Amino acid sequence: MDKSTSGWVNGSIGVAIFAGSLPATRVAVKDFDPTFLTCARATIAALLSLALLVLLKQRRPDVKDLPSLALTALGGVVGFPLLTALALQHVTSAHSIVFLGLLPLCTAAFAVLRGERPKPLFWVFSVIGSAFVVGYALMGGGEASLAGDLLMLAAIVVCGLGYAEGARLSRKLGGWQVISWALVLSLPMMLILALFTRPDSFAHVSGPAWFSLGYVSIFSMLLGFVFWYQGLAQGGIAAVGQLQLFQPFMGLGLAALLLHESVSWTMLIATLGAVVCVAGAKKYAK
Repeated sequence: MDKSTSGWVNGSIGVAIFAGSLPATRVAVKDFDPTFLTCARATIAALLSLALLVLLKQRRPDVKDLPSLALTALGGVVGFPLLTALALQHVTSAHSIVFLGLLPLCTAAFAVLRGERPKPLFWVFSVIGSAFVVGYALMGGGEASLAGDLLMLAAIVVCGLGYAEGARLSRKLGGWQVISWALVLSLPMMLILALFTRPDSFAHVSGPAWFSLGYVSIFSMLLGFVFWYQGLAQGGIAAVGQLQLFQPFMGLGLAALLLHESVSWTMLIATLGAVVCVAGAKKYAK
């Protein structure tokens, strides 16, 4: 399997793992405060990462790598989880999932700032795919909320930055090492905030909420990034980043299957339209 194909395979696995993140977060915020949820999931993942780094005797990043790790942590460890958790207090996971169709365009834009140069037609397909998402939001499909929509848009921007920065650094440190060091870097702050924001009692927390916390901590926060950053580093940030257009489609299915949320025709049209554009964007990514 060549490097490019490996990148698409790893990227696809990462997207499949991430697809369950918003439905799981939606369940978790019913019983957990969004700030505590964000800090707790990061703390759990960081402790696991620290154990892996120590057991496998990984060398520490260079001092010059710390700014990139900080940006990676800002986007994937803190910004996206917190902003989406806050957004999911205002909108359903089905509504929020469609915004993920903007992630490929945002990630590609940050990739260009990092030196990648996709062909002009790449941007045509990428913008058309994103337009389906924007059009859906403007139509107010699926229990729209201005606060929820703005929070989701902010989450997409910081996530795109974190993806691009983490993928660039993965070429030097390795995929799982980047997310692990980013988590460890954020551990002191996340642990302190988790202790300060923890509820007085966990008696009210349901089984599904605990399961969801486990999922977003282990899979969304750690394992998904292992495959995702490796895929972006192998196949190109802008190119493999287009796989994110499949994430809303998978996420909508999970929201309907597990949470029994309604999936309207406008959601399906917006999502399917975005997904169709991934083929064209992939062809002209390089």
